[in-house]
Amino acid sequence: MKLPRITSPHTTGANRTQKIMLTVLAACAPGALALIALYGVGTLFNLLWCSLIALATEAIMLRLRGRPLAFFLKDGSALVTAVLLALTLPPYAPWWLSLVATAFALIFGKHLYGGLGQNPFNPAMLGYVVALVSFPLYMSQWPAPDNAPGLVDGLRQIFGISSQAPDAWVGATALDVLRNNNSLTMEELASQSAAFGHVGGRGVELVNLAFLAGGLFLLWRKLFTWHAPVGMLGALLVMSLAFWNGTGSDSHGSPLLHLFSGATMLGAFFIVTDPVSGATSNRGRLLFGIGVGMLTYIIRAWGGYPDGVAFAVLLMNLAAPTIDYYTRPRTYGHKKPERGFKLGD
Repeated sequence: MKLPRITSPHTTGANRTQKIMLTVLAACAPGALALIALYGVGTLFNLLWCSLIALATEAIMLRLRGRPLAFFLKDGSALVTAVLLALTLPPYAPWWLSLVATAFALIFGKHLYGGLGQNPFNPAMLGYVVALVSFPLYMSQWPAPDNAPGLVDGLRQIFGISSQAPDAWVGATALDVLRNNNSLTMEELASQSAAFGHVGGRGVELVNLAFLAGGLFLLWRKLFTWHAPVGMLGALLVMSLAFWNGTGSDSHGSPLLHLFSGATMLGAFFIVTDPVSGATSNRGRLLFGIGVGMLTYIIRAWGGYPDGVAFAVLLMNLAAPTIDYYTRPRTYGHKKPERGFKLGD
């Protein structure tokens, strides 16, 4: 007698996690190339250095946890964390700052919670925020567009052996200029500061377009749904429209400025779409993205930091379990789950 063909869950396939991570890395390439073109060798060094530290940290933690190195190292998750973190760090930050941020992201953002799939916070954003809060001076040293140090001077800055002061090449970002403005109109700001471009930050608007292209590629490949990115960008658009005072001195910037400055597109397509630290249902992902977009604008307009994407993501990571609880879809064949507690429970 011919036996029936055995199907899942008994069949096995290729490592889907590795394929997803490699696709994400490929989608990061346009944004990474745009940053390298804008800021020079510093971004490339960050990418290589953070990747090396991430792999070493991952191997050490796997060894301490008694997990097989070959199996877990090749899934690519550590490299994705390293690349996303490297793309958010200042290009010429000291080598030890990148080491601390990357190691913290992997150890405290991933392995202490049980590894991949167990982390409640986005590891890359956790490493970034720790570096930002601990070393604010170094984290604010972004080169002015088209004024980044050369190869030799850049490497000397990274390794702390340069005699050139960072003030010679550091420039304020568009969001930073806008946050510190007290009396100038938007036209006066744009005429006096080289940080502003056509619609967003000069140079950074092209970087955001590159990350947008990479994000749309991931969306086309169906690695995530549209809910979280649309929720974040839609909420940021609505908030910036609601509080936009035209070109007056009390303006918080136009909607286009907020959409194409800072880490907006990187956050919308590569951070809030994290399937582990975000919400799980489609409605939950939409609410999660809306929360990130609203908090990003609030921090940018009235907070103490020019770009609030990382803080907004971590705050919404805390809210993700509650969002999942109230947006949990009904299981087929079961009644809608009751919410809250009854008297006597």
